[in-house]
Amino acid sequence: MPLDAGSQVQSSIYLAGGAEWPVTAEDWEARARETLEPGPFGYIAGGAGSEATMRANLEAFVRRRLRPRMLAGNVERDLSVEVLGLRSPVPFLLAPIGVLSIAHPDAERGVARAARATGVPMILSSAASTSLEEVAVELGDGPRWYQLYWFDDRELVGRIVDRAGAAGYTAIVVTLDTLMLGWRPRDLAHGYLPFLQGEGLAQFFSDPVFRASLEEPPEDDVLTASVRALSLFSNLGLTWADLAWLRERTELPILVKGVLTAEDARIALEHGVDGIVVSNHGGRQVDGAVAALDALVEVREAVGADATVLMDSGIRTGSDILKAVALGADAVLLGRPYAYGLAVGGAAGVEAVIRQLAAEVDITLALTGGRSIRELDRRAVA
Repeated sequence: MPLDAGSQVQSSIYLAGGAEWPVTAEDWEARARETLEPGPFGYIAGGAGSEATMRANLEAFVRRRLRPRMLAGNVERDLSVEVLGLRSPVPFLLAPIGVLSIAHPDAERGVARAARATGVPMILSSAASTSLEEVAVELGDGPRWYQLYWFDDRELVGRIVDRAGAAGYTAIVVTLDTLMLGWRPRDLAHGYLPFLQGEGLAQFFSDPVFRASLEEPPEDDVLTASVRALSLFSNLGLTWADLAWLRERTELPILVKGVLTAEDARIALEHGVDGIVVSNHGGRQVDGAVAALDALVEVREAVGADATVLMDSGIRTGSDILKAVALGADAVLLGRPYAYGLAVGGAAGVEAVIRQLAAEVDITLALTGGRSIRELDRRAVA
């Protein structure tokens, strides 16, 4: 079912006498907190250290202000974007989030159903609890990319990349900022690492070569298989030069995710990547890091108007999306809000989050005088 105009979504809520679902990011988070056990909720909601980076992400959007223009004659509006051949009816994609089985039993399958129902592209995490092939089946012809954690096993990485291409994922998004886990006090306080229970390791457990390396299959000895997989996670020896190997391995477009400086953005393009995702991993890796929106401004200035640049970390509202696009993002990635939607209502909850956010983007664009999301520039933001 296609996405409705913002006014239709708004009117349906008023006519129903109230909303079936939460209608703000804060309310979705609060409902998820009520739904989940402390360990899983803390894993999704928490960040690194004092969580200063998480706060900075939100505050960066507060500092910017939209500059509405009047009498624009914008009865019709276009929210769609196209990035490296991937088309979305709205200026956001679903960010890669791992271990979604801790939020809801349907995990990535539920997200895929919501993505397919709305046409919003999904980026599947390497740390998914569902194999990339199973998610592809749920997505059908729906648009999707695959996010790659570059494990310390090049052949395993190569096999996963090959599988993603064969399953219809049309780009590889390499996460650069998580070559080891950050210091996450909420998880440490709960002693909670879901990977030890085999959660989020479906790409390992569905790989024939990895399975053959075990004395017992993961189904019979989850802990041993999980520890073996986790031993391959940290890869601090990775360098920019390694991207040449990945470029030879696949013909798919390659984006790098986790860039926060002009210097790294230039280096990435020099090494032949097709796109950059400005991100601080939602504040989950480095405490006290620069806000992603601030980094976006720096990166766009460094790479120029023609480079493909996306952004995530801190996106909560329709106005956040307009600000990010105006400041240089070709599109943004939506993270925690849809994870909370999954926790609250499975696939239906994710779809509700998508439809509400799309409606808010449309209404905000209308009220600021915009005709097309792609026409926004820095003049729209103070």
